[in-house]
Amino acid sequence: MIQYRIQPLRPEAHLFVVEIMVAEPMPEGQAFAMPAWIPGSYMIRDFARHVVSFRASAAGAPVSWVKLDKQTWQLDPVKGPVVVRIEVYAWDLSVRGAHLDLQHGYFNGSCVFLAAKGYEDQPCEMTLIPPEHPDCSGWQVATGMPRVNGPALGFGTFIAENYDALIDYPVEMGRFEHATFEACGVPHQVVISGRHRTDMARLCRDLKPICEEHIRMFGEPAPVDDYVFMTLVTGNGYGGLEHRNSTSLMCARNDLPRRTDAPDSLRDGYRTYLGLCSHEYFHTWNIKRIKPDAFTPFDLSQEVYTELLWAFEGITSYYDDLALVRAGVITPQAYLELVGQTLTRVQRGSGASKQTVTESSFDAWTRFYKQDENAPNAIVSYYAKGALIALALDLTLREITGEKKSLDDLMRLLWRRYGQRGLGLPEQGIRMLAEEIAQQSMADFFDLALYSTDPLPLAELLARRGVQLQWRSPAGHADTGGKPAKQAPVYLGVRLIEDPLGARIQIAHDQGAAMAAGLSAGDVIVALDGLKTDVRRFDEQLAAYQPGEKLRIHAFRGDELLHYDVLLSAGESDTAVLTFEGEKPNEAARQWLRYPG
Repeated sequence: MIQYRIQPLRPEAHLFVVEIMVAEPMPEGQAFAMPAWIPGSYMIRDFARHVVSFRASAAGAPVSWVKLDKQTWQLDPVKGPVVVRIEVYAWDLSVRGAHLDLQHGYFNGSCVFLAAKGYEDQPCEMTLIPPEHPDCSGWQVATGMPRVNGPALGFGTFIAENYDALIDYPVEMGRFEHATFEACGVPHQVVISGRHRTDMARLCRDLKPICEEHIRMFGEPAPVDDYVFMTLVTGNGYGGLEHRNSTSLMCARNDLPRRTDAPDSLRDGYRTYLGLCSHEYFHTWNIKRIKPDAFTPFDLSQEVYTELLWAFEGITSYYDDLALVRAGVITPQAYLELVGQTLTRVQRGSGASKQTVTESSFDAWTRFYKQDENAPNAIVSYYAKGALIALALDLTLREITGEKKSLDDLMRLLWRRYGQRGLGLPEQGIRMLAEEIAQQSMADFFDLALYSTDPLPLAELLARRGVQLQWRSPAGHADTGGKPAKQAPVYLGVRLIEDPLGARIQIAHDQGAAMAAGLSAGDVIVALDGLKTDVRRFDEQLAAYQPGEKLRIHAFRGDELLHYDVLLSAGESDTAVLTFEGEKPNEAARQWLRYPG
C-alpha cells in the first residue's frame, strides 16, 4: 500500500504539504510523476508546475534525486521505506485544480498526489490532517473516498483501490452546509461551500427525481454505493467536473434556490444549475465507466486523442435537460426552450459550417479547451452540436423501429457491453450499436452528423413529434433564443459583456455588421452617435435605428479611442424557437419526453 499524508500547511500562503511513503522502492531507484491533465478536462495543465519544493528521505537521511522531465522525479536507489515530501501551491479557483485559503480548501488528486511509478495499481491510503491555523478550526471534510477512520465529515484516513481511484475523489474542506437524500436506495450528499442562503430541502427534493431518472434509465442498481454533490458558490462562477462517485461544481450565488422562492417557481439560473448537476451525474455512466478505448486506461502524461467526445459530452448534454422534464422538474415547453437555446448557439457560430464534431473532439486539446475570441467563428462545440446529434439519433431510432427502440436502449447496451465489463469503446462503436438496434445500415445518418458540416434534419424529425421549429432574428444582443420574441430592428452581430467604460465586445461574429465595420472582440464600445452607452442601455439606444442607416460608434481598443461607421442591418434568422402544435404534446412527443405530469 502506498501511503499519502496531506495537510493544509499554510492556508494564508495557499500551500498544501503532501508526503508519500513507499515501503519497498524500486531497486533501480523510485520514480514519482505528477499528471499533466485531469480526466474530463482535455487540456495539458502541467500540474507539476505548482510543486514549489521536493525532498526525499530514507531512514531520516536525505535521498538524492534528479528531474527527468517537467513532471517526473527520479530518486537514487535506497533500501527500505522512502518518503517524498512536496509543497504544492493551490490557488486555482476552479473545479479542475486545487485551492486553499483561510475560508476553505479543495483539491483534485491530480493536482497534489504524485504517482509512485511501478506501483500505480497498488492500494493507496490517504490521511487528511486538519490545518493548524486557528482561523480554520471547525473545518469539515467532504469526499466520496471510502473512509477508514475519523468522524463523519471529519478529518481522518481514507482508502482508494489504486492511484487512478485516488485522484478521482476530490476533497472539499471548510465550513459548509450539508444535506442528504436517497435516490433508488443510494445515499446522496449535497455540500454547498461559500456564502449563500440556499433552500437545502428544496434542492434535495429536486435532485432526487433527477438522479432516480438516470439510475432507472440505465437500470438498477446504480454503479455507486454513495454519491456527493460538492458545490462552491461564487459571484458568477459556473462549471462542473465528473468523478467516479461525486462531482465538483461551481455556480453563481443567485443560481441556487432560495427559501423565499415560491414553491412552484423555477428561476432560469436554478434551472441551469439543475441541468449542470444532471449533466455531471449522467457522466457517472457515460465517461466514468463507459469510456473510449483510447482512455482505457488513461495516459495522464500526454494528450490522448479520440473522435468520440461528441458522444461522451454531447449525448450527456442531451440527457441532462431531457432528464429534467422526464423527472417532472420542468415542463415540456420549458424543455423545448432549452433545445431552442442549444440550436441557437450552434447556428450563430459560423464554426459549425467549418468544423465537424469529430474534428472538434479530436482537436479538443488545442482548440476547444484553448478558445479565444474567434472560437465561435472557427470551431463547433461538441457539447452543443453533439447534443443535437443525440436528439436526432434518438428520434431517428424511434422512427426506424416504430417506437420500439430509442437512444435509451443504445445507452443501456453501451452500459452492458462496455461500462459494466470495463472495456473501451471503439471509435465506431456508437454507430455499430445503433445499427444493431435499428437492424439496418445508418451510414447516411452518421456520415451527415459526424463527418460533414451540413445541417441535421431536426425540423422534419421534430415535426413528426408535433413540434414546430421556427427561426427568427434576435430580439437584442442578450437574446439566447428558445422563446418567441419581437425581433430588434437592427443587430450588430456581437456578444457584449459589462465593462467599467461601457460595453465590451466578447465575441464578434464574422457575418455581423460590427465586424464588417472593423470592430473586434475586446473593443469597449463607449458611445453610439456621440451618446454614452453600456450593456444595460445598448439595445434600447439601437431601437431608434433602422436597417440601412449608418451609426458612428466610438470604442477603445486598448488605450486608443477609435471610431467606426457601421452600416446597420437586421439580424440573421439564427434564433430558434420550438413550440408544440397543439396545447399539449401529442402522443409521439409524450413517448419521447415521458413527462410525468
